[in-house]
Amino acid sequence: MERPSVNLKRIKTDIEKLAEFNATPGEGVTRLTYSKEDREARNYLIDQMKKLNMEVEIDGIGNIVGKLEGNNSKKASIMTGSHIDTVKHGGKYDGVVGVVGALETVRVIKENNISHNHPIEIVIFVEEEGATFGSTLIGSKVFSGAYTLKDIKNHRNSDGYSMYEKAKEFGLNPDSIDDKENKDIKAIIELHIEQSIVLEENNLHIGIVNDIAGIKWYEIKLEGEANHAGATPMNLRKDVMVKSAEFIKYIETVVKQSKSDSIVGTVGKINCKPNVPNVIPGEINFTLDIRDVNKKSLEETAQKIEDKIAKDCLESNINHEINLMGEASPIKLSNNIKEIAINKVKSRDYKYKVMNSGAVHDVGVLAKNTDSALLFVPSVAGKSHCPEELTPYEDIERGCNLLLDIVIDLAQ
Repeated sequence: MERPSVNLKRIKTDIEKLAEFNATPGEGVTRLTYSKEDREARNYLIDQMKKLNMEVEIDGIGNIVGKLEGNNSKKASIMTGSHIDTVKHGGKYDGVVGVVGALETVRVIKENNISHNHPIEIVIFVEEEGATFGSTLIGSKVFSGAYTLKDIKNHRNSDGYSMYEKAKEFGLNPDSIDDKENKDIKAIIELHIEQSIVLEENNLHIGIVNDIAGIKWYEIKLEGEANHAGATPMNLRKDVMVKSAEFIKYIETVVKQSKSDSIVGTVGKINCKPNVPNVIPGEINFTLDIRDVNKKSLEETAQKIEDKIAKDCLESNINHEINLMGEASPIKLSNNIKEIAINKVKSRDYKYKVMNSGAVHDVGVLAKNTDSALLFVPSVAGKSHCPEELTPYEDIERGCNLLLDIVIDLAQ
């Protein structure tokens, strides 16, 4: 039998239809968890799965799983999917490409009567972005057992309501999440837009992800002495703006000097007090985000930065606080599925690269539970989480074809 391929017209229809469920037409796509737009998108996808005679289940916080039975219902499932929630004024491809790719995979398998022993499941994780309840990957964390009911009650939206409360209001039963049984999953594959410029810059069609970077996220506070900008001599100042600038430059230097070629460091947010033109700043708060797939490099670089800040602040008589707000270890994805993906992408004659992911994804959470794989398709100019987010449909088609090939292989 000739190798099946996806139907690009259907893929376009699904992506464009989901983009209509949007709270900010003309200003990007905004589809927040438990919103009216979220419900509309969910209903559309559930309807599409039911048209394929899939069994659809929704857990206590809204993760959706559609199941296509295989020849042997006792075998573990092959799972694929992503998320449909967005940031405010985001794009229409982030997460959606993986969900639509999963849906199209099942359509092609059904219409070509492709025999498969393992059940195939489409998963749509809730609250991946963290735009509503302030923490990323909540749906996959609950799904994997990493999060409990207590965690759901602790996460709140900007109005102070917990995810637990809003899930109930949405018609869900969050009290059930601690009682759920772990699913038997053989493998999970997520197709996603790259959200960076590596594939486009190298004229490549596909990224096959090897590792997902670990992260250390800090909030750093420096306290000096606010004083008059004109009347205070330079040698008598405790200027934390200058000191923070020195530290930020040091962060860039030490990261670039690392032996690891995958480490990155970012100072993305700075708050200054009193923040007026003619007063020497008395307090600076800034964030530090360090990521690397190499755990040793991540730890060593973070320690160098901590030591530098502590030493220099002591010598300058500046008070400081270094607070580690969050961390996660690097995630190693499945070598087995990676090799299958490489063979399949070569057979399609797509140009590809084995690469790492600096961004977190739902599939990484499941890596502790089962064989997990992540596939990238290019993002134009690397733009994501914005209205300009764009992945050409011919690249989405290639990614969906590769996903189809891998799922068929694993499901045999």
